[in-house]
Amino acid sequence: MRVLLILAVLVVIGSVLLLQARKVLGRDVVKDPTPSPATQPSSVAESTVLDFTVRDIDGKDVNLSDYRGKLVLLVNVASKCGMTPQYDALEKTYAKYKDKGLVIIGFPANNFGGQEPGTDQEIKTFCSTKYNVTFPMMSKISVKGDDIHPLYKKLTQDNGDFNGEIGWNFTKFLIDRNGNVYARFASKTKPDDEQLIGAIEKGLSQ
Repeated sequence: MRVLLILAVLVVIGSVLLLQARKVLGRDVVKDPTPSPATQPSSVAESTVLDFTVRDIDGKDVNLSDYRGKLVLLVNVASKCGMTPQYDALEKTYAKYKDKGLVIIGFPANNFGGQEPGTDQEIKTFCSTKYNVTFPMMSKISVKGDDIHPLYKKLTQDNGDFNGEIGWNFTKFLIDRNGNVYARFASKTKPDDEQLIGAIEKGLSQ
């Protein structure tokens, strides 16, 4: 009887831990990209995530609207995370699809376990020497909390079915050619995951 009670307690604890892990790592949400070009008149068009200006890792302003017409994958990254090796698959995915219209943009963030403590220059050096990153990298920002960057506030609080606080490093948002989010992938979903690649190819075909 005592053994059964212990087993029951362990099952409950395991279920709680699993729910907490799912909450932190998130889940994948995938929809269809909007047809390109968008047919909605610009006078009534809603703002999109490409209407923001950010700073790149060298401190220069970047208008995300410059990427309109491209397929954009936004990723909050970190240099000292167990998922940092995803940089390798991100770079390979970028190399494979960039000539077809894919842009990957990395946003370093130190929100989770202090896993991105370095300066922009240190992050840039790490990415280029360790993983030969060539896709655009932005200046370090906050992706949650009181100091959340306006871009990530839009992504996580004003984004319909894709709303939800960032739970960990390497959460991914896929933006179609019109600037609309049509997929969100959890941290654990690798950049070369079949579903993610399928969503990229579908977006590029629009």
